Parts: sequence; C-alpha cells; structure tokens
Amino acid sequence: MAGKLYTVHVRYTDMPLTIIVDPAAATPAYRQIVDQLRHYIVDGMLAPGEVLPGVRRLAMDLGVHFNTVAEAYRTLAQEGWLEVSQGKAVRVVSQAPAPEQSEELQQGFRQRLRMLISEMRGSGIPVEMISEELRLAAERMKS
Repeated sequence: MAGKLYTVHVRYTDMPLTIIVDPAAATPAYRQIVDQLRHYIVDGMLAPGEVLPGVRRLAMDLGVHFNTVAEAYRTLAQEGWLEVSQGKAVRVVSQAPAPEQSEELQQGFRQRLRMLISEMRGSGIPVEMISEELRLAAERMKS
C-alpha cells in the first residue's frame, strides 16, 4: 500500500497557501516544508513581515511531528528567510542581497540545475517549455 499524501489547505491556520507533505517521498518531510515555504517567499507569495503559523499549529495541520516543523523553521531562519524566537511569532524577513558566492557554490547550483533540466527532458518536457519556465521564474524573482 502506498503512503498517504498529506495536504493542508487551510484548517487551523490563517495561512493562505497550500503545503503538501508526502510521507512516501525520498525527501524528508522537513525538507519538503522548507522547499515549499522558500518557494512562496522567493515568489513573493509570503511577504516580509507576514506571520507564519506556530510550530505546533502547522504540525497539527500537516499531520507531522512538531519537531519536523521546528526543524524546517530553523533551517529557513539559518538561511535568513525567517525570524524565529522562543515564544514569539515566526515572521518572514526581508532578505538582503546575498554576498558574492564562491565559485564552488555557484558550480554546485549550476550542476543541480543541469540535473533537473536533464530529468525534465527525460520525462518528455520540450526544451521550449523548460526555457519558458526558467525565463518566467527569473522574471518573477526580479520583481
């Protein structure tokens, strides 16, 4: 039997976005939460100053242990996306432009992007569609 796919729309929280946690995925649940929240922040769907649900509240909504959400929030705080402090609301913060990244780090990102594009091509997605998605993503990040 395949694992259940947990989706939270809006239950206990006022969060206007959907977070999906797939317990059968190879990616750990906390990483799935991190990736989705980071995407919402980068795309401007979560604005600086916006308050996120508390750890226990979001964990209850997602059907995961509260430590899973706590780890996701800590990861995003270490990356500079969230302000997390004991007993206070978790807030999205304005992120200053990143300092110049090392060539090694940039090369790692390029390699991951190439791997993703290869995976997309292997799934039959046309080059034109991949190109257009990359262009649109870059445009959204500029605004």
